[in-house]
Amino acid sequence: MHQDVVDLNAFYLTRLGRVARRIVGQQVRRVWPDVREEAVLGLGYPVPFLGLFRAEAERVLAVMPAGQGVMAWPESGGRLVTLAEDGVLPLPDSSMDRILVVHGLEFSEQRRPMLEEVWRVMRPNGRLLVLVPNRHGLWARAESTPFGHGSPFSASQLGRLLREHRFAPVGSGAMLFLPPTGLRAVLRTAAVWQRLGRHLGRPFGGIVYVEAGKTVYEALPVSARRRRRTIVPIAQPVPAGARTAAGGGALPALRA
Repeated sequence: MHQDVVDLNAFYLTRLGRVARRIVGQQVRRVWPDVREEAVLGLGYPVPFLGLFRAEAERVLAVMPAGQGVMAWPESGGRLVTLAEDGVLPLPDSSMDRILVVHGLEFSEQRRPMLEEVWRVMRPNGRLLVLVPNRHGLWARAESTPFGHGSPFSASQLGRLLREHRFAPVGSGAMLFLPPTGLRAVLRTAAVWQRLGRHLGRPFGGIVYVEAGKTVYEALPVSARRRRRTIVPIAQPVPAGARTAAGGGALPALRA
C-alpha cells in the first residue's frame, strides 16, 4: 500500500528529510553524472531528486501512483507531473532514456505490471535506477520515515526481481548511512557517518539501489538449411498374407 503524498512531502521538509535528500541526491548524481539531451522519468515520489536533472536533461517528467496521490511539481512554471496507475504509464513506447524509481517499488502491489510498463517506455540503451529500503538497515525499522514502510529489499533480491522482468543489472550499492534520527548532533556529522558507512559496507546503508539496462532479445533468422524439411520414407507394416495390387507378395508400403 502506497504512503500518502502529503506524508512523503512532510518528511522531506523535516531536518532529517532535508539531510537525507541531500545525501541521496549526491549519490544519484554520482550514478548518473551526465544526462545531457536525455529524457528523464521519475516514478513513485521522485520529486526531491528530479530537480538535479532539470537544467541539463532534454526533458524531465514525474509520474506518481494513484494510490499515493499527486502534488504539483515544480512549484513554479509548467507542471511536469501526472497521476497514473502502477501498471499504466501514459507514455509512448521507448520514449525515456533514464527512469528513476524512488518510494515506488516497495509500496506497489502491482510490481509485475509496473516493471513491464517501465520496460516498455524505456529506450533500448536506457538506464533504470531503483532505490528501495535496505532490508538489513536501520532505516527499514524507522516508521517515522518513508523508508520504514512497505517491503524492504536486499540488493540481491532487487537484482533478481529486475532480471525476472527483462532488465540486466549493471551496478548496485548502498547509501544513506547516518542513523534515522533528527538529533542535531547526528545530522551535523552526516558526512562522517557517510564516510564510515562506505568503509563498513552495504548492510549499514538505509537504502540499496540497482542500476539496470534493458534486455532486448534479438530475433535471429533461421538459416535456409534449418528451414528446409527433409522427407524420410517410413516403412509401414501390412497384415500377414496381404498382397499388393500388382499381385506380388506382401511388401511394406512406403509413406512419404
